[in-house]
Amino acid sequence: MSDVDKDIEILTLRHQLAVVQRQIDRPRVTPADRAFLAALLHRLPRVRLRRLHLIVSPDTILRWHRDLMRRRHADASRRERPGRSPTRRTVQALVLCLAREHRG
Repeated sequence: MSDVDKDIEILTLRHQLAVVQRQIDRPRVTPADRAFLAALLHRLPRVRLRRLHLIVSPDTILRWHRDLMRRRHADASRRERPGRSPTRRTVQALVLCLAREHRG
């Protein structure tokens, strides 16, 4: 096991412990917890991920990571102003000029 893998596992276990300590009966994972665990654990191979004792299944962690990446790319690709882009002024002027010349 590499040092990076060990550090990831230690940070994951510590964070899971903090999550479990906040709840009494059943751990409720907040969106921030999901993002943290997904970002941290997605680098581990699936075989190693299955050997960890997690509060959720490894497939759930991978689904959280996919959702996180999907939202990130959706936010990045979304335009600032929805709808049709504005028409250039030169095109507007040309259309108005043609409309004036050809009234019929």
